[in-house]
Amino acid sequence: MENNNIGWQGKSLKQMLHESDEYIGQTGNYYGIDRLSLKQKNPFRYERAYASLRGALVSARETALHVAASPIVKEIGELCFALYSPEGDSIVVSTGILVHVHTMSEAIKFMIQEGYEEDPGINPGDIFLNNDPECGNVHTTDVQTIIPIFWRGELIGWAGGVTHQIDTGGITPGHDLVAAVQRFDDGVYYTCRKIGSNDKIWKDHMINARRSVRTPLYWELDEKCRLAGNLMIRDAVLDFIEKEGLDYYKQFIREAIEEGRRIVLKRVKERLIPGIYRAASFFDVPFKEEAWQPRAKMNKITNEPIEIIIDKDGGLSIDFEGASGPGPNPMNCGKGAMEGGQWVLLTQILIYGDKVNDGAYFAVKKNYPLGTWCNPGDPYLSYQSPWGNLIPAYTGMMKCLSFGLFSRGYREEVVPGYGFTGDAIQGGGVYSSGPLKGDRWALSTFEISGQGLGASAVRDGLDWGYAMWNPESDLGDVETWELFQGGIPYLSRKIKPNTAGHGKFRGGANYAGVAMIANSEDVDFFGARDGLSFHGSGGMHGGYPHATGYRLIAKNTNLKELIDNQEKYPLGDPDPSDGEFERMLQADITRKPYASIYPVTLNNYDMVHFALSGGPGYGDPLERQLDLIQKDLNDGIYTEDIVYNVYGAVARYDEETKNWAIEEVETAERQEELKRERENKSMTYEEFWQYERDKITQNKLGEHITRMYSESIKLSDKWRKHFLEFWDLPKNFEMEVN
Repeated sequence: MENNNIGWQGKSLKQMLHESDEYIGQTGNYYGIDRLSLKQKNPFRYERAYASLRGALVSARETALHVAASPIVKEIGELCFALYSPEGDSIVVSTGILVHVHTMSEAIKFMIQEGYEEDPGINPGDIFLNNDPECGNVHTTDVQTIIPIFWRGELIGWAGGVTHQIDTGGITPGHDLVAAVQRFDDGVYYTCRKIGSNDKIWKDHMINARRSVRTPLYWELDEKCRLAGNLMIRDAVLDFIEKEGLDYYKQFIREAIEEGRRIVLKRVKERLIPGIYRAASFFDVPFKEEAWQPRAKMNKITNEPIEIIIDKDGGLSIDFEGASGPGPNPMNCGKGAMEGGQWVLLTQILIYGDKVNDGAYFAVKKNYPLGTWCNPGDPYLSYQSPWGNLIPAYTGMMKCLSFGLFSRGYREEVVPGYGFTGDAIQGGGVYSSGPLKGDRWALSTFEISGQGLGASAVRDGLDWGYAMWNPESDLGDVETWELFQGGIPYLSRKIKPNTAGHGKFRGGANYAGVAMIANSEDVDFFGARDGLSFHGSGGMHGGYPHATGYRLIAKNTNLKELIDNQEKYPLGDPDPSDGEFERMLQADITRKPYASIYPVTLNNYDMVHFALSGGPGYGDPLERQLDLIQKDLNDGIYTEDIVYNVYGAVARYDEETKNWAIEEVETAERQEELKRERENKSMTYEEFWQYERDKITQNKLGEHITRMYSESIKLSDKWRKHFLEFWDLPKNFEMEVN
């Protein structure tokens, strides 16, 4: 009988994947490699090989960027490419949104494990598409195109590219759908589907895709963008083999992955202290009043404890034991999302200057407990917006690693956390007038790509320039966003005071925007972000967390009249206690203390305000240098009342110079006053412990807090034991939601 296997030496891909897993399980090394023979024999050739392949991927990304239509891709580079081994392990990666490198690895392994080699077949020129979070993706909005690479009938690898889509045809317009509660709300699903052959996308797929989303132009050109990049990568790999030889290529890709694994171990030993690190993070979902669907009408807060263990040999394990349960919301996470979030932070914190590939994945042990938000085990839940839980969960990881970096003396590498990449305006509508009348537009501003980064132990955080999932983040230009969301033009984008977390070194600050509805009807507007709780565990060594989000919407306004008469209208909300909207507008104004809201309907001349996130601070605010406080005031980072109440700084504004000055003598007196206030209000540890314990034993916790702890206690015996012991509670203690 003829052997139709396409793996190496006549093996099937499933056999190769099984062998790879066995080698790593038995030896701890990738494919059992104990010596990097190619690197040792000729290090120059080895490094040249790696550089040439990586250069090809970077070149493919930069070229494909100009094929894309979506500003999310073209403007801020929301795409990446990677080269994979036959088993689906990344070898080299491009620049870009690296969170998706290992997600495509999981998709390839899904196809291998499901027997795609036999049905539907894997042939030269085939094209596969995936956006299923249960098969390695983060959420349906991230769309992956994957192609096999053959050399004379033998599969030698895969090329994969991913872009973020504006819309995937979900329950509402947008790309992070707050209203989704089940899989069927998430939009179109492509579960590792073959969509083309002979390097051409099939016509029936393109017809289906166009009719499945609200923005078919962007989908179609982004699809061509990903395929173009993959074909460039395939050509580069074949050229590499022509030059270096097939045997060299096969050995090289395995050694490169093994080297990537060793690099992680080396960096962990070098930069972290062996021991147990823990952090707590949370995310609030205030949907009791917001939700449409009955099952989603609950206020929920998600428990996201993380434990990281570093051993003396450089081993690193990450454990989410104690995580609370999933929910009727889109923030549930599959394995691909968890691996992607972890992977992108490792590449930024520990191995940013070295070879980056799936060796990092193999170097880390992880536990995502079944039945929790990070591994629900239910394919029918919504996984449309897992970032709601991923972002806070992994700020705990960043903080834990920062404790180790601080202890080793890498003070400049310390980052206590990052801003929440949310609170963007989302939704969409239909043009009601003009040349595009009747056309749909999508509201997917990706300013979320430019948040505040937390301070380090030696300097302030980065302002409006960081996203945990994209190390090359960029706010993008207002004019670009307005090109494709013309139904909601900007009225302003300016610094939002008091977003930055306080400290000796402050966190990164951020912007806020004001926009209006124009020439449109049936406009949906929504968004999500931390609002009632800080998404991370605050600052570090006395630093404060960043400001949480809120919602401000003005409906039935007199904005048209103000514009016609050339009168002033609100351009921001710098002081919510003395709001510009209330002072300047006649309108029905809604302020919500939380940021995650279900879609609301807006009409022409309605207005929205949206604040982006700052980052947490480092160190005691009373230790901040006065010249830095003065600069913060002059730059609009903080307001006078905040620097007085938090930093103890007494400031005077000079009308002539239009600058702030700090009164040093009065400031010294004010800071001493704050220190006395702290002393008078402070509790001993024992007093604080008893105060918090009484909340538990006397049932004084809120419904959402009780639900969170109840879920964690029921889902984890280990966490339950730790919780009961810490609070000195009886073994039969239970928490029940009223």
